[in-house]
Amino acid sequence: MALAVPPLRRYLLLLAQEHLEFRLPEITSLLSLCGGQFSGEQEIRVNSPFWILNIPSEEMARGLMKRTVCAKSIFELWGHGKSAGELYASLKNYPTDKMLPYLQSDSTYKVHIHTFNKTLTQAQKIKKIDALEFLPFKGKVNLKNPEHVFWILEDYGMNPNDVPEEPIHLYFGRWIADGQRELIESYSVKKRHFIGNTSMDACLSFIMANHGRVKPNDIVYDPFVGTGGLLISSAHFGAYVCGTDIDYNTIHGLGKASRKNQKWRGPDENIRANLRQYGLEKYYLDALVADFSRPVWRTGMLFDAIITDPPYGIREAPRRMGSQKETVKSVERSAENHFFVSSSYHLSDIFFDLLKFGAEHLVMGGRLVYWLPIYRPEYTEEIIPRHPCLKLISNCEQLLSSHTSRRLITMEKVKEFKDQDENSYLLDGQYMPYRGHNSFREKYFSGVTKRIAKEEKDNQK
Repeated sequence: MALAVPPLRRYLLLLAQEHLEFRLPEITSLLSLCGGQFSGEQEIRVNSPFWILNIPSEEMARGLMKRTVCAKSIFELWGHGKSAGELYASLKNYPTDKMLPYLQSDSTYKVHIHTFNKTLTQAQKIKKIDALEFLPFKGKVNLKNPEHVFWILEDYGMNPNDVPEEPIHLYFGRWIADGQRELIESYSVKKRHFIGNTSMDACLSFIMANHGRVKPNDIVYDPFVGTGGLLISSAHFGAYVCGTDIDYNTIHGLGKASRKNQKWRGPDENIRANLRQYGLEKYYLDALVADFSRPVWRTGMLFDAIITDPPYGIREAPRRMGSQKETVKSVERSAENHFFVSSSYHLSDIFFDLLKFGAEHLVMGGRLVYWLPIYRPEYTEEIIPRHPCLKLISNCEQLLSSHTSRRLITMEKVKEFKDQDENSYLLDGQYMPYRGHNSFREKYFSGVTKRIAKEEKDNQK
């Protein structure tokens, strides 16, 4: 006998108005983890702050909000409409038996109003609240510490220069939970014990972990680990984390400091100390000095997610181990007389090594999440590296300048890796466009040079 599937309940998600491109992939990824789907009755407006979701239970809705940094709050949706009349009709049709548990005479409540793209006076707010007197509220109003909080949410569109008199959509619901926006401040890089030149912004770190569907007891790997910023967000969600990096000084916390007004790194500036700072040391496996172009992992070593920010030559140069027989680019020395010979590591090679590694070392359904630098005038979907074992899940842009950006690429392993898949991309006729990534540094700085020249010319006028 088939198990009964719990009916889906409607919830309203209130989203933050930043990193707009990253919101839909984050929520979609978390719904696949926590349960639920987007409502079929609405057209998803990607930039809108309001999305309607169908989720089986309030517990699952709370689970979603324990993860997201892109959403502010979630509400059990009691009614909505494109006008006040439609909202009231929708509320009158909402089943009374679902309302009553939260409207009892021995309970306390308050009604909060949120407007997007418009500010209301206190008198206008009171008038809108009074218009809901037809709802069977029996409890007492408590503005400081109510048991239940209800929200009227009004959408006045996306154009601040053309705000309508009346909202284009109205919603009413019971507050369930807030998202994890406070993590952005509490995990801020400004407060981080150990930082580098390219330490990842806390908000984006958590977004990457959510795109990767990181969950408790996963094993997450960062092959370009740096100071471990991406390990922290995964460990916060209960994953065991590890990484590698070619930079001996960074792995061992030696050499010159990246922090302003500090010359040398202290004795306890390292990745482990970063996780200890947030009470996450128990999730730290280790970090190794290693050249990603020559993987150190045994065949069959599998990770649940690979989350990384490869170097693309702006603040950190892409490098791999060289030999005296090769054309030597540089010989570097660490604080402990550790020498290594580095040679060039083309961006196209980095990304194909990354995809090949992910195809071989991810579990089925595991995700690869990484940043890909783009010269915008030449960008097309065709230059996104592909692999037959990996499916492209999402592709989100973050602007770096008027002519460059980086795209957060999320891929999922959908096919078991076979020996014939190792170099399959070399046979692909689309391989040549990917080589354009190799000149990203030159294109990035050529744009900077042109901008400076233009500014100097304008100043002379």
